[in-house]
Amino acid sequence: MRPLSSAVPGALAELLRAAPLSPGKVSFAWRAAVGPALERETAVRLEGTTLIVDAATRQWAQEVRRASAIILRRMDTLLGPETVKELSVRERRT
Repeated sequence: MRPLSSAVPGALAELLRAAPLSPGKVSFAWRAAVGPALERETAVRLEGTTLIVDAATRQWAQEVRRASAIILRRMDTLLGPETVKELSVRERRT
């Protein structure tokens, strides 16, 4: 018997993929993919199949770029394959 915690990520992915694509769905998937610390320091939006990531600082932008392959795999799992094909990372202008 598998623990419940091992089933939650798969169940979450199934629920997300079934929901219509919306800015809220993309934001929720982003937070699930990167965690609360990185989510607080970024803002995201989907333009076509490109996820635009505005990072609060150059350092946070570097962290997103460094983890981009992992993030893309997680977004594929959560939103479905081919929904996000690339990340475009920018430093937020304040």
